[in-house]
Amino acid sequence: MTQQGVRWTADQVLALAPDVPSRKAGSKLGVAGPWSEAGSSDEGTVWGLCKGSGSKPYQTVVDIADAAGPAYKCSCPSRKFPCKHALGLLLVWAGADGTVPPDGEPPAWAEAWLATRRKRAENKRSSATTPAASASADPEAARRRAEKRAERITAGATELEQRLADLIRGGTASAEQSGYGLWEETAARMVDAQAPGLAARVRELGAIPSSGSGWPVRLLEECALLHLLDQGWLHRDRLPAGLAATVRSRVGLPAQPEGPPVRDRWLVLAQYDTADSRLTTRRIWLYGTDSGRTALLLSYGAAGRAPALALPVGLVLDAEVTGYPGAGQLRADLGEQFTAPVPATHRPPGVRPGEATARYGTALQDDPWLESWPVTLAEVIPTRTQDSWQLADPTDHSALPLAPSAASRPGLWRLVALSGGAPLTVFGECGHQGFTPLAAWPKGSGEQASGDTYAGETVSLC
Repeated sequence: MTQQGVRWTADQVLALAPDVPSRKAGSKLGVAGPWSEAGSSDEGTVWGLCKGSGSKPYQTVVDIADAAGPAYKCSCPSRKFPCKHALGLLLVWAGADGTVPPDGEPPAWAEAWLATRRKRAENKRSSATTPAASASADPEAARRRAEKRAERITAGATELEQRLADLIRGGTASAEQSGYGLWEETAARMVDAQAPGLAARVRELGAIPSSGSGWPVRLLEECALLHLLDQGWLHRDRLPAGLAATVRSRVGLPAQPEGPPVRDRWLVLAQYDTADSRLTTRRIWLYGTDSGRTALLLSYGAAGRAPALALPVGLVLDAEVTGYPGAGQLRADLGEQFTAPVPATHRPPGVRPGEATARYGTALQDDPWLESWPVTLAEVIPTRTQDSWQLADPTDHSALPLAPSAASRPGLWRLVALSGGAPLTVFGECGHQGFTPLAAWPKGSGEQASGDTYAGETVSLC
């Protein structure tokens, strides 16, 4: 793997920060003053010494070309990855002011860490090519465990069906009177049944009563979807293979990527985190510039901690990804990365708002529980409505409303400023609550006739 001399932008560096305080602290260190003996290599390594409060400077090294995203090592006591020193070092490197010269040789302390990483990666590749490494030591015992879990999930789904029937029989008003405790108890029963997917959907039901005008309708809709998932599990042997795999995934059974890996030049479209009291989930959207395929990478971290996988938004990776089973499934696993991230000019081809909603509708046929679908809108303008915002197409006067959550994010104002009243191309998630913009490109003078090349860089809206 070779580093091709591509310096990231400050936005791409700061997008790697695990939280807002780290972003602010890293920005303060993104100047030449605290750094000494800094350098970078053709292989994609950046290193430097950062003056701290102690007598010894912190030794900081970043492996930019790592296949799973940048990897970091710092002698500071921080448990955040990347720490503020790693962010500051990358910001100084991105500035290209000579503080971090290229074509250097890593110092001994950085080389020792890199050598350990290379050895670990080699061992991982060797074990992956050995069939015995992934095979179960006792296939019969694994089969019995799977059957036992399926029995527990079936018992849980049957109990959940009864509780949903009781709710409908007693009327939705009873849900408001019962409070959240009823749903938390039911969710706990689904956890006992080893069906975390059912448990998560049950917890969401508890937040609907008294959530505003029209909540009984929303509750009924979500109960219907939960009933459909229950029935899908209870009758999974009658479903097509792809839909059955989707049901297993939605219920909460783990799955492994399968099939041949797809090598492509993958543009990192967007990266953002969602968190609850138990887990932080990172979603990374990729677009294959050669295949035209869209893929979703999921990475998880314990509550309050950022997931390990982080990729630079707006750059392209020459890498392999392997998809997961399931009808219409976009989730994939990142495999080997062959080069360091590089800039790209090709973007996903855009569609009109009507086509965007049609694509979401088609995707629902394969996965009725799908919250949203990735689409790219072409030539749209952020427009203020009476009480919200929408992305309007000036040619056919169609529009997509923004999701309520998107209308309250800072990314909306970046999108409005980027547009300045002119059309632009926007990538995001189109769902039943509206459109959530995640990245945008202004229309540039370098646009080709095909309509998929833009002069501007990818602007993250996450």
